[in-house]
Parts: sequence; structure tokens; C-alpha cells
Amino acid sequence: MLALRTTPWPLVAVFTAGYLPPYLLPTTVGRLDTGLPLSATQAGAVGSALLLSSASAGFLLASRVERAGARTLARFGLALAFLGYGAASLTTAVPAVVAGAVLGGFGSGTATTVAATRIAAMGVPPREGVRAWGRDPHRASTAGLLSVSALAGAVYLTVPHLGRSHGLPLAAIALTALAVWPLTGRLPAGTDASPAARTASGPLPHRRSGLVLAVTVLCWSLAQNSLWGVSGRIGLTQAGLGDAALGLVFAVALGAGLMGVLAAGALGPRLGRAMPVGAGTALIAGCIVVSASATTPTAFATGEIAWNTLYPVVLSYLIGLAASLDARGRWAVLVGSASSLGTAAGPLAGSVLSAQAGYAGMGLVLAGGLLLVAVPMTAVALHTGGRPLLPGTIRRRGGTPAALVAAATGTPSGAVPEVGAAEQPVVEIDVDAPALAVRGAYDTAGPRQAAGAPGPGPG
Repeated sequence: MLALRTTPWPLVAVFTAGYLPPYLLPTTVGRLDTGLPLSATQAGAVGSALLLSSASAGFLLASRVERAGARTLARFGLALAFLGYGAASLTTAVPAVVAGAVLGGFGSGTATTVAATRIAAMGVPPREGVRAWGRDPHRASTAGLLSVSALAGAVYLTVPHLGRSHGLPLAAIALTALAVWPLTGRLPAGTDASPAARTASGPLPHRRSGLVLAVTVLCWSLAQNSLWGVSGRIGLTQAGLGDAALGLVFAVALGAGLMGVLAAGALGPRLGRAMPVGAGTALIAGCIVVSASATTPTAFATGEIAWNTLYPVVLSYLIGLAASLDARGRWAVLVGSASSLGTAAGPLAGSVLSAQAGYAGMGLVLAGGLLLVAVPMTAVALHTGGRPLLPGTIRRRGGTPAALVAAATGTPSGAVPEVGAAEQPVVEIDVDAPALAVRGAYDTAGPRQAAGAPGPGPG
């Protein structure tokens, strides 16, 4: 039975529930110091504790999804998220709010772990006779980013009209977890018997590339969220926006992020991964400089919108790159958890940098750091096969491009795919066979039948 090439919407829903808390971090932290007796620094510490708890779930559960079952872990995580965030939204007692945020953060991290693991497993060919959702991890990750961006944008537009309670963003996250819980019925239950679990057991593959990617993604995420954590203050105090105008800029920026995700989904693997990761990070560095140094509403809005357009594009390729390192999804989870650590430390780093060097100086430091980490991230993408197909070539890991072989042997041009085509299997041909027999096979049956591929042909 052929695999169904459709988007796995239950998995996308779990992805959305897990990724929503970081997207709502500015409004969540901003409301803690207005609705509760907390200073701005203390409110930021609560947000960091939430994200650190989420990251710890990834580190603890990265290798346990197959054994526990994706459905069981997803339901466990969503239940914790609903209970934790829901309890934190209904109380004004600071210890209870902190405990609820930490509990909910662990639940969100669990959901993210399940989503990352299953997305990575989508890249493994299914067994014959097994129905699968499809085998495009990039498509699933971009659909998840599209979903969480749309939902976060709706929250940013809706919540300001409902009051200044600290519990509104937390309640939105809790209700999302509750809404997603019934959809987990379509996730695998019990021990995973997928090819990923059967063929990729053992130690982590690509350890050097995975460690480099995890460290650089941590720094990449730290730079992004250093600006995100202080963007509101830049807009209000340096660019001269009011509260309503600032909220509109953020909503438009998230809307632009939706367009970026759609563009990433349309491009897919056509450009490989190295170019979007490297060039995209360099462009993001420029956007950060513009936003951090903006002194007018127009400059600030331009930088924020351009930045939020590019950010999810590069993030989707980084998710796909991490997923390609291990079919069981362990590197995807570990890299995602490292990103959560950077997200958690970002607001504090941004506050310290802006206090020491000013907003413009902070932007220059963050941009320089992004340009530095872009180099090893691009190197990992190239090393793991992220190069795009060139005209008339078939990329083969560790081998000569097939176009050169074709040119040397006179292979018909129709046997070589065009730009963006899927990689073709490498078929061994007995070199001792007479050349005329090989040529005759090509003339009568075509290249696939000449190589012994299944299909109709002369009997």
C-alpha cells in the first residue's frame, strides 16, 4: 500500500501546542509584572523558568518516545500543560503561578519532544504494506510553524481587548492544549515499530555535526530572543510608538511570519538547506541591526516585519536539518531543547546588553554573533547533504555527481533529472557485461528496465 502524501494534521496540532508558549513569551512576561506583585526582572525570571522546564523535558525524553509511545507521551504532556497553565491563570498567588508555569512548561516541552521525534521519523521510508502520513519532514515542520504563527497572531490581536489580567495568555495556552488532546488518538500507541525505531537504534549518529548544530542553534536562538525580549521597550522608548501601535506592529510582523512559512513550504528542499540557513541568518542579522537602532516608527516596523518574515523560514530549515541527523528524532529533540535554552536566556541577555551598550550597541553585538554562528551551521548543512541539485546532476553522498558519469558513458539525457528532482537510487551495473548488450537494453526497454527495475517491458 502506498504512503499517503498528506500533511499529518494531528502531529501539526501537537507541534502547535508545544511551540505556542515561546511565541507568546513577550505578552506572558509583560502581564506578569502588571497583574502580579512582580518586578520586570522577576517576571522575566518566571518566563525563563517556564522555558527551562520545557527544555528539560526534551533532554529527558529524547530517547524515550518510541518506548513510551507517541500517543501516551503527547497526552501526558498536553494534560500537564492544561493543568499547569490553567492553574497559573486562575490564581494571583505568586508561588502558585510559578509552580503552574513550570509544570505547564514541562508539559509543553513533552509535546514538542513528541512532535520533533515523529517529524524526524517521517523521513524514513515506511515498510511495505504500511500506510504512512507522508515522508516530508520539512512540509510537516513548516505546517506546524504556520499553525503556531497564526494562532499566536490571533492571541496578540484578541487578548488586549479582554483586559490586563496576567492569566489571559496562560489560559490561551491551556485551552490550546485541551483542544489538541483529542487529536492524539491518531498518533502511534505503545512501542514504535517504525523503520526509524528498528534501524536507527544504538548510539547517536553524526555526533560531531549534531553537537555543533546544537551549540550554534542555542546561540542563534539566544540572539533572536535577546531582541524579542526587549523589542517592546525599543518600540515604546526609542522609536516613539504607543501601546496600540506597538501591538499592531507585532501583529503585522507575525502575519509576515505566516508569509515566510508559506514561502518556506513552497520552496521545500529545492534550495537545499545550506543556502537558506546561511544566507537567511545573515539577512536576519541585518534586520536586528535595523530594529535595535530604529529611532522612528517606520524604521522599527520595517526591521521587525522583515525579521519576523525571515525567522520562521530559517527555523524550519534548521528543524529539518536536525531531523536529518537521526531517523529516531533524537537530534531533532536535543537541538530543539538547546534552542529552548537560548530562548529562555534571551530576555535576560537582551536586558543586560541593552543596559551596558544601549539598544543600538546590543543590535551590533547580536548581529555579529549571528554572522559567526552562521558559518558552522552552514558547514553542518553542507556536510550532511544540504547542497541543492545543480542542473543535470544527481547528488550522491560521498560519490561523483552522476552528471559526470553520464557525460563519460553516453547515458541518454532523459535519464538525468532536472533541477529540484528527487534523488534517484544508485543501481549497480555489471561492468563485465558486453557494451552492446547494455546499449541494446537501453534502446529497447529504457534505463530502468536495463538496470533490472520493475515495470512493463519485453518479455
